[in-house]
Amino acid sequence: MKLEAANISVAVRGARLVNEASFGLGGGELVGLIGPNGAGKSTLLKAVVGVGPRAAGTVSLDSRPLHSYARLERARLLAYLPQERRVEWRLSSREVVMLGRYPHQRGFGPPSDASRQAVERALSLVEAEPIADREFRVLSGGEKARVLLARALAVEAPILLADEPTAGLDPYHQLHVMEILRGIADAGVAVLIVLHDLTLAGRFADRLILMNRSRIVDSGPAGQVLTDANLKHAYSVNALRRDEGSEQFVVPWRRL
Repeated sequence: MKLEAANISVAVRGARLVNEASFGLGGGELVGLIGPNGAGKSTLLKAVVGVGPRAAGTVSLDSRPLHSYARLERARLLAYLPQERRVEWRLSSREVVMLGRYPHQRGFGPPSDASRQAVERALSLVEAEPIADREFRVLSGGEKARVLLARALAVEAPILLADEPTAGLDPYHQLHVMEILRGIADAGVAVLIVLHDLTLAGRFADRLILMNRSRIVDSGPAGQVLTDANLKHAYSVNALRRDEGSEQFVVPWRRL
């Protein structure tokens, strides 16, 4: 399944948060959406999903306008992991992950066997089985991040949009999350993630979309996007570049 966003613009109280942003995302791709704080990345993601401030432009799935899909059908096709990590109800981690199966449920009956299995697969993927029965509200920030990722994975949608899925995680779990996302992309899911870690972005993503000052200013493979000029203009930093086997990685090193 292919997602296409065309000429997305978002303005709030006269301030342009996203300006004429267009991109495509296909099955089997892991795409990193990068850029400095305030560039418009999260706002663009919300506009694509249809939450947040009203947006101009069009979003389509397989050439069909997203708004033409019924609400539950849309929720089955497009999973969204927001940056916010709040859950107000007193739910266990397993129950939080089960919320991801809502689009697949009928009425108010008990979860289907398919939903129970999807939840256990998602918990296993993020290595959250040991905390599955603990109340979500008492978890650490990193544990909450993993459980909420599991909730998005439990939808088993062909498209996943995730806003900073590695934020607040230790290095082991950052790498683990990126390996999970790389794995589901390799299995055919279209994955778009907001990232601040340029080393992870350059290593795992098939291509990068760079935003700065509300606009998409470059897109393509990491080697094309993470240039000295782009890092200077977007982030005001320079970087170290090293090779590890056949891969090159970039590490932001000094403010300019």
